[in-house]
Amino acid sequence: MKINILGCYAATPRSFTNPTSQVLEIKNHLFLIDCAEGTQVQLRRNKIKFSRIEHIFISHLHGDHFYGLIGLVSTFRLLNRDKDLHIYGPKGIKEIITLQLKLANSWTNFQLYFHELTSKKSEVIFEDDKISVATIPLNHRIYTNGFLFKEKQGDRKLLINEAVEHNIDVSLYRSLKKGKDVISEDGKLIKNEMVTKEPPPPKSYAYCSDTVFSESIVPIIKNVTALYHESTFLEEQAELAAPTKHSTAKQAALIAKLAEVKLLILGHYSTRYPNIQLFREEAQTIFSNIELADDGREIIVE
Repeated sequence: MKINILGCYAATPRSFTNPTSQVLEIKNHLFLIDCAEGTQVQLRRNKIKFSRIEHIFISHLHGDHFYGLIGLVSTFRLLNRDKDLHIYGPKGIKEIITLQLKLANSWTNFQLYFHELTSKKSEVIFEDDKISVATIPLNHRIYTNGFLFKEKQGDRKLLINEAVEHNIDVSLYRSLKKGKDVISEDGKLIKNEMVTKEPPPPKSYAYCSDTVFSESIVPIIKNVTALYHESTFLEEQAELAAPTKHSTAKQAALIAKLAEVKLLILGHYSTRYPNIQLFREEAQTIFSNIELADDGREIIVE
């Protein structure tokens, strides 16, 4: 599982930082999460193939999280895209994007599907045989969701040498990977655990931006492999967090501790601070395993 941070700073773009957007690579999927201004430039800069993006998840309709979307959709059209594109986001996103396309007379030459979200409870919004994606209801100034990406349990690992030694026909290998016992070519029952081993534990990723501190999300993100949680403020500006419906680095760390996550990734930093290392220092007084998001950074989660 790899997280490509395209932008992770709050509010306005700067010449050397970008607002929120990231790409999650998981189980052969490339999911774009939020799409602020400059996203397509960052995609090119980070050598991420546009054609591999089939699902875009928008947390909320503040500009620093989706103002790059119409530009990206338009570029897909210019590149003669023919793959379907699915966009998941708050009710209203379809109206915004289709109006822009209409007034520019730039209808896409590919199928564009909008999945508009209105529920204030967690719900599964995408699922296939490898992964599921559910919403994480967040408490921000407007309707906002985070997203929980969960791998499904994979096939068992086949031990080839043992399978050969037990004289198992190759046509039965798939059954073994699915956990079944089989009969060898000489008529013996071969128990699955004799020739396979457990698959690696499935990974999960929770994306939470933007939100005020809220323990209500803890049950949803319990024990996730990695949590990205906004940390707009340091403690010296903690009084700004509640009225703006944002969180501090310490509050993000407390959520990680309560949810017993394995890794916390901080981001959505206010641009008032000169050094993002300050966010790590404050958060580590509560939770130890922390990574700092930064533009262009790849975070690989084993």
